[in-house]
Amino acid sequence: MATSSSALILLLAVSFAAGASATSFSITNQCSFTVWPAARPVGGGRQLNSGETWNLDIPAGTSTATIWGRTGCTFNGNSGRCATGDCNGVLACTLSGQPPLTLAEFTLGGEFDSYDISVIDGFNIGMGFSCSTGVALQCRDSRCPDAYQQPNDVKTKTCRGNRSFRIVFCP
Repeated sequence: MATSSSALILLLAVSFAAGASATSFSITNQCSFTVWPAARPVGGGRQLNSGETWNLDIPAGTSTATIWGRTGCTFNGNSGRCATGDCNGVLACTLSGQPPLTLAEFTLGGEFDSYDISVIDGFNIGMGFSCSTGVALQCRDSRCPDAYQQPNDVKTKTCRGNRSFRIVFCP
């Protein structure tokens, strides 16, 4: 009996730790047109019709990661082309997108997660970016005060103990 109780406690502890090792991202398209979000280094990319949401789990410890929206895309399987944010003609991006692109940037892990919006490489789509325990950022045009406009801007925000982010295209 004691052995099975110990095994159950161990199983619950491992399950809890495994669940805590990923951060969830809810990516919603509120635009009147289709957006093709891309995520790197994990996540790849997909088609997101107006009103749809893509839920993505990103492993803890992921650093220098980005999510962006591509527009004007046509794909046949995994190959195609996008008018903005194209990543070498593939649906599941492994490379950064080509400007112009509005970027959600983040690093996960440790006591704090950090996040920001960047329009250094241009603006292609409105974006909202928030975490469950931090400041909500919104960028509706290229003059966005919440976004990095140049590398020396200080726009990065932090979340403590966060496990949930939300990105909205056309907020």
